[in-house]
Amino acid sequence: MRNLGEGMPLNLAGSLLVAHPNMLDPNFRRAVLFISAHDATDGALGVILNRPLDKQVSDLVNEAPPEGLADVPVFLGGPVGKNQLMFAAFKWQKGEGLRLNHNVGVDEANELAGQDPASIRAFVGYAGWSAGQLEAEMKEQAWILQKPTREALSPARLPKLWFEIMRGLGPWYKLLAAAPDDPSLN
Repeated sequence: MRNLGEGMPLNLAGSLLVAHPNMLDPNFRRAVLFISAHDATDGALGVILNRPLDKQVSDLVNEAPPEGLADVPVFLGGPVGKNQLMFAAFKWQKGEGLRLNHNVGVDEANELAGQDPASIRAFVGYAGWSAGQLEAEMKEQAWILQKPTREALSPARLPKLWFEIMRGLGPWYKLLAAAPDDPSLN
């Protein structure tokens, strides 16, 4: 990856964006996002990974989904388009890391679920940034950039992923992560 000034990669696609502990925006508080597309002129697109809705696809659709998709877990992907359920496919590509395809139709999702059930996720909503918006937020240190790992993306670890990442960043971040949302209640 080529870098911009101050060490920020030119293209953040394939990266995890971890909300800084000081981020108060309720849409992204303690969120870990996967950035699937990023371009300086078009903006960025991603999904929140660590907000399971404790529902499966079959709980949210009127018609019975194909058998392979009924039990796919559903996550809150972000504040944009929360009235839509979408399937996404994660794929590890040798030498390139993790990639995410947002444009997965029902038939393709069902086929992929039969081959590798862990590769398919369902999301309600997504996160989007206009051109320059994400770069400005990065300069304000609203996000911490991380590389995804296979272990971190296991479905069982996702709800606690933000806390695990904070603990791994050192004692200062561990302390900030443990702080209550409202210190006056402490």
